[in-house]
Amino acid sequence: MEYILHVLIFIGIYAMLSMSLNLIMGYAGLLTIAHAAFYGIGAYTAALMSLHLQTSFLFNLLCAIIINGFLGALISIPSLRIRDEYFVITTFAFQIVVFNILNNWIAVTGGPMGLPSIPAPTILGIDISSRLSYFMLVILICSVVFLFYRRIIYSPFGRVLEAIREDEIIAQAYGKNIAYYKMLVFIVGSSIAAVPGVIYAHYISFIDPTSFTITESIAIITIVIIGGSGSLLGPLVGATVLIALPEFLRLVSMPPIVAANLRQILYGVLLVTFILLRPQGLLGKYTFYSTAPRK
Repeated sequence: MEYILHVLIFIGIYAMLSMSLNLIMGYAGLLTIAHAAFYGIGAYTAALMSLHLQTSFLFNLLCAIIINGFLGALISIPSLRIRDEYFVITTFAFQIVVFNILNNWIAVTGGPMGLPSIPAPTILGIDISSRLSYFMLVILICSVVFLFYRRIIYSPFGRVLEAIREDEIIAQAYGKNIAYYKMLVFIVGSSIAAVPGVIYAHYISFIDPTSFTITESIAIITIVIIGGSGSLLGPLVGATVLIALPEFLRLVSMPPIVAANLRQILYGVLLVTFILLRPQGLLGKYTFYSTAPRK
């Protein structure tokens, strides 16, 4: 039972990550490879505040959201003036910079040794120490994130994002400020990515830079693509499939180092398979990229 709860907690964490990325990638059509960086910033913000300031879980969560939103704005303002692969390269550079800061700023982040002994959260005097209580917390926060995510999708803002994804020129012809909407959705998506980061840090009680690498960003992208880019429930389905499926490797008593490598191979195979055979994913109706040749 404890193991099942552990898997369900991680499904909730990655569901929130993929929902936040789906807003940026699935609805606005912006492919970013920096999502693990925002995930890591949220985790390190919560960890450092808990360890050095002894602040509460909810306060850590709020600060992580604000910091991620601020950094998302700093990245989006200059980078959204460029398009397509140049935007991808910009986010890739941000991902590399964040990872190197986490890995080399030893005095603050602990470097490769990470940050251990992150305390379990306490909310309204209730200690969230057992796995069942943490699972209930994840369910509650994931539900709030999903309702917020759903509200955005079905709002006028969400419809403008879909218009931008389908054809920027037409959206601009209708008087929409394309740069403003892209910047805003990037800020919102980056801010939401802090939420699973905070949950992860307090749940595992130890974080290090290896959890927030470019590989992790690609894994989150894979979840969105397989679940269905631009689909309301796609992130939930994709997270369930890609988190639960590799867990079967543990049932065959495979060595951890082999299982970890095989997990990445499995993600790569699934990603290539879906792009070639069903690019819209399990629940999606369209792809986040254009398959038409450039003129």
